[in-house]
Amino acid sequence: VQLQASGGGLVEAGGSLRLSCAASGRREYAMAWFRQAPGKEREFVAAISWSGKTIEYAEAAKGRFTISRDNAKNTMYLHMNSLTREDTAVYYCATRSYYSGSYNGLQDYNVWGQGTQVTVSS
Repeated sequence: VQLQASGGGLVEAGGSLRLSCAASGRREYAMAWFRQAPGKEREFVAAISWSGKTIEYAEAAKGRFTISRDNAKNTMYLHMNSLTREDTAVYYCATRSYYSGSYNGLQDYNVWGQGTQVTVSS
């Protein structure tokens, strides 16, 4: 399977963006978003189970970001509102090929997309 992330761009602080992650095939497993800012480690942003019943957010994303998925389209989304400069990063989508009860670690995923750049200007 391959993941293709898109939707990044340049946005002013306070603005919104919607990221998309399209999978090349049906993925009946959890999917997630991570991000990596320059000079920093990749960090968890949000995750969603196949059914959508389990959703987890990093503290920095709670109340501002919404993760969702459309299984009919094999696509996951991340709606980001009230963006700040601290949200500037490359955003990566990820999935896995096994079932697990853990959602927020890098080690929880074994398939990664290429990333999409999000830049927030002040």
